[in-house]
Amino acid sequence: MTKKLRWSSVIIFLWALLPWVLMDVAQAEVSTASTAEEPLKIFVSVDMEGIWGVVHGNQCSASSPEYQLARRWMVEDTNAVVKGLFEGGATEVVVNDSHGSMRNIIASELDPRAQLISGSPKPLSMMEGIDSSYRACVFVGYHARAGSAPAILDHTISGAAIYSIKINGIEMPELGINAAVAGYYGVPVVMLAGDTETCRQAKELLGNSLVTVPVKEAVGRLAARNYPREKVLAELREGAQKAVSSLKALKPYELKPPYQFEVNFHTSQQTESGALIPGVKRIGPRTLTFTTKDFLEGYKLMRALISLASSI
Repeated sequence: MTKKLRWSSVIIFLWALLPWVLMDVAQAEVSTASTAEEPLKIFVSVDMEGIWGVVHGNQCSASSPEYQLARRWMVEDTNAVVKGLFEGGATEVVVNDSHGSMRNIIASELDPRAQLISGSPKPLSMMEGIDSSYRACVFVGYHARAGSAPAILDHTISGAAIYSIKINGIEMPELGINAAVAGYYGVPVVMLAGDTETCRQAKELLGNSLVTVPVKEAVGRLAARNYPREKVLAELREGAQKAVSSLKALKPYELKPPYQFEVNFHTSQQTESGALIPGVKRIGPRTLTFTTKDFLEGYKLMRALISLASSI
């Protein structure tokens, strides 16, 4: 075979191979683009007692003149977190107003890139809007469980009704209950902001990899040392950035079924209506218990028992 003929054969072979090479390159580019463009949705639940500057129930009540200023602190803390989340790579942020009437955040002052879920009642309350499309969950302005000290305005869901809530034998703060709701959908909690005791409880329950930002240190139930304002806002922003980058370090908080709920109320009267519900047992004057195979069903039944008790 002549040299010219050999080169012709090589060229024909390479020409025949070219479409397959181009196809592989195109598929690799599509795969890379798909990974790069994968949405990074973050769910943010915002309570009020753990917001910087808040030390008294009056500041959390719409009937008090102090409320308007606390609302502004609330949206400022939230905006610092939202800004950090977007800077960290979030493509979508949904904020759920999670305190009281759930109409506290000043909507017109919220970062315009974020969506706001406002108002009450909502089926999932503090976690309304969460689903499996989210990559992470953040808690802002959260507080410690009932009976904590020192901790600002410690309570669990309803200060007027609830003495304690246990799930599978673990006494739960709101942050734990809500983390389990997120875990139901496979979503990890990656950041929490509140007073120092709340941050401690969060790490104890959810792990040391959780990003926590303490905004104040309680010296009593109604008094705290608030950290410098600008420093707190900077740390909230930086903490949110860090939380986005540490998504892989945290797993969803998932309890194992069956789920045994034990709800302890302040008075015996608060258990009477709930004890009439099929499947709910009154095991003590102030204690109701029930077991479910589905965590979300148990969560909703727990909320219903609290609503009944609060109506008395």
